[in-house]
Amino acid sequence: MQAKLEVKNISKTFLKHVGKGQFMRIQALNDVSFQVGEREFLSIIGPSGCGKTTLLRILDGLIEHDSGEVLVDGRPVTGPGPDRGMVFQTFNLFPWRDVVGNVELGLEIQGLPNGKRREIAKKYIDLVGLPGFEDHHPHELSGGMQQRVGLARALAIDPEILLMDEPFGYLDAQTRELLQDELLRIWHGTKKAVVFVTHDIDEAVYLADRVIVMTPRPGTVREVINVDLPRPRWEYNTRANTEFVKLRTHIRDSLRDDRRI
Repeated sequence: MQAKLEVKNISKTFLKHVGKGQFMRIQALNDVSFQVGEREFLSIIGPSGCGKTTLLRILDGLIEHDSGEVLVDGRPVTGPGPDRGMVFQTFNLFPWRDVVGNVELGLEIQGLPNGKRREIAKKYIDLVGLPGFEDHHPHELSGGMQQRVGLARALAIDPEILLMDEPFGYLDAQTRELLQDELLRIWHGTKKAVVFVTHDIDEAVYLADRVIVMTPRPGTVREVINVDLPRPRWEYNTRANTEFVKLRTHIRDSLRDDRRI
């Protein structure tokens, strides 16, 4: 497997103020290493507080790590860049901007002219299934629709790697499953590398080619599990597949072993 993204021995410690000028060191991540291949869908799951979101923000270049390195196509990550697009757990849409304005944000930062921005934004609004909602503002949209806008915004800059931090965590079960299939269709069409953080075992297995299971804090890679299920997943009764049930049970038992999920 050719590595698109390489994570090598990443560690991260935060300082927490505990009063009277005193600080406590909290190690979030310890010696995390893995690779993501070209066009691979990788899920990351682990106990609450194990550093999953911290790790994703390091991959995006939003925060610095203490040691180790992150490489995209062999180049060190030193900050945010157009080769990576981030979809957050909270929708993070600007309430004063309509759908087009929110999707255009990254393109605006890149300095693209108005007409080109609008053309690209329209393409990705259509791709995520929101044609006709271009002029709507976030408060006029459901949670699922707002997350579609967030996905379109990340895709609009045409990143090589899509980083997703529990993007469906606040949605109801029905909408969540609908958007899982929608995400897989988009990924199937664009074939970008995806790193997807989730607390949901079923979601991790259903979406991914491989699942990374992390330990409690300080988080490190406990095991990497291959998901050998047929694709496209939405065309099969995947969740009833015997192998799906086995994988889900294995991951659940692995997390229960930590007794701190």
